[in-house]
Amino acid sequence: MTAPLHEPTAEAAPSAAEEAALAAGEKAVQGRSLGRIAWERLKRDKLALTGGVVVLLLILVALLAPVITNLYGQDPDAYHESLIDPLFGTPKGSLGGVSGDHWLGVEPVSGRDIFARVLYGARISLLVGFLSAVVAIVLGTVLGVLAGFFGGWLDTVISRVMDGLLAFPQLLFIIALVSVMPNELLGLTGSSVRVFVMIVVIGFFGWPYIGRVVRGQTLSLREREYVEAARSLGAGRFYILFKELLPNLVAPIVVYTTMMIPTNILTEAALSFLGVGVKPPTSSWGQMLSSALDYYDSDPMYMVVPGVAIFITVLAFNLFGDGVRDALDPKGSR
Repeated sequence: MTAPLHEPTAEAAPSAAEEAALAAGEKAVQGRSLGRIAWERLKRDKLALTGGVVVLLLILVALLAPVITNLYGQDPDAYHESLIDPLFGTPKGSLGGVSGDHWLGVEPVSGRDIFARVLYGARISLLVGFLSAVVAIVLGTVLGVLAGFFGGWLDTVISRVMDGLLAFPQLLFIIALVSVMPNELLGLTGSSVRVFVMIVVIGFFGWPYIGRVVRGQTLSLREREYVEAARSLGAGRFYILFKELLPNLVAPIVVYTTMMIPTNILTEAALSFLGVGVKPPTSSWGQMLSSALDYYDSDPMYMVVPGVAIFITVLAFNLFGDGVRDALDPKGSR
């Protein structure tokens, strides 16, 4: 009997370097969810994070405005005629009456505290901005998905409605509608009626923008392989809509929402500036700017404060929206 040509040898144990390389390789191929990837990309964008922090602070300030003004010790509707020059109607002192009791000064003629009124003005601006965006997103998403998925005559009708609304003079319609609205509507009175009308009308005229985006995305997604696979397995239309298409539409909807809110805030400020927004004494940034036109030379502080509040709010939302868009974009470079 002859000996085997090759003697069996014991398998060499991996070295420490090989084990480290193997561990690093396993770590490198660990799966990450889309949400985690987007969050990691967003964390690297310092401007977007700054904008997001400012947005959160604005929301907290608006929600806690009554608590803050109580701690501050000033009522936004309280008059302080003693702080007003009786001859010129402007606040006494420098910078519009800035003092330890009134951090941003007081309004001309009435003497109401500007800081307290800016806090309450944030409530109106953010309320209209967010709720009108919700109305637009709901209508735009539903109608855009239906138009893109079913196509045919339904797509034609919805698309023509979008074209008509995009060509309609939204601002003029709101001015005309608010001017004929009654003081009481659906249990609401006074400024609440105007806030409700602004939310509904701004949202209604805003849905065609998101509707076009959703329709285009749906037209593209309905031809993807996973949708065809679901059809071949016998999935119904509504299953495909809710389980296959809508989850993939979340990213563009979220991005467009962050872009729409600051636009709605500017629209509310413009309407209040033109006198068709909330009624006095309800505080509004646009209303404060309108009142400040008569005192821009003698009391510029009264115009600067609400103007800066609008600027910071819109800038914060835009920075955050840009960051969210870049984080959710799979083709982005960051």
